[in-house]
Amino acid sequence: MIKVIIHGCNGKMGQMIADICNGDEEVEVAAGIDIADPKNTSYPVFTDITACDVDADVMIDFSTAKAADGVLDYCVSRRLPLVLCTTGLSEAQLQKTEEASKEIAVLKSANMSLGINTLFDLLQKAAKVLAPAGFDIEIVERHHNQKIDAPSGTALALADSVNEAMDRAYEYKFDRSTQRKRRDAKEIGISAVRGGTIVGEHEVIFAGRDEVIEIKHTAYSRAVFGKGAVEAAKFLAGKEAGYYDMRGVVAAK
Repeated sequence: MIKVIIHGCNGKMGQMIADICNGDEEVEVAAGIDIADPKNTSYPVFTDITACDVDADVMIDFSTAKAADGVLDYCVSRRLPLVLCTTGLSEAQLQKTEEASKEIAVLKSANMSLGINTLFDLLQKAAKVLAPAGFDIEIVERHHNQKIDAPSGTALALADSVNEAMDRAYEYKFDRSTQRKRRDAKEIGISAVRGGTIVGEHEVIFAGRDEVIEIKHTAYSRAVFGKGAVEAAKFLAGKEAGYYDMRGVVAAK
């Protein structure tokens, strides 16, 4: 049985992860950490991360960027593997995450969905065939109207995956309104749509002469990210120090 500490346990994602763990015979929630203790959980909740003295195999963090430094310090001090799901980290925090990975196992990914991370490999295979044949590559991502960053981190990760397969030959084009000229053959256009309650849609378009191939992933609820985080925790428990991502989780399936 893998024992998990959930940091940010009272948030929507934290509660969802706890529910997923409760339905998984391989995982048990050992403790939660949040700014308040609602006194309605089946596991102890600590309002001060430094006070959490519960033995565990891995921590899942789904909280806020401002708490990331404390999470990293705690996990390093306890030699506790960390699944870091929080986004919006500063450059300094990203560097601190890299340093922490030299002492503990850290898994961080732009998107925790198993589907999206399977898509990365599919896109690389498609790009190696279609890009040399002259297909243009475009990415369209759609999210709810409360999302602040654009384009999404996942859209950039998809572009990076394609570009990696092509030896970094492509430049990214985020806004074509500033220049009136034809599309460059060596560019990947990335467009962002914001509206309503769209959880997350990412579409990669390979447009060639007289044919178009579209590869699309749609998240209908945030549960896909919670499920991915739990799978990541199971994968990371017991791992040696290092920097891991969801591609490793998918490859281990």
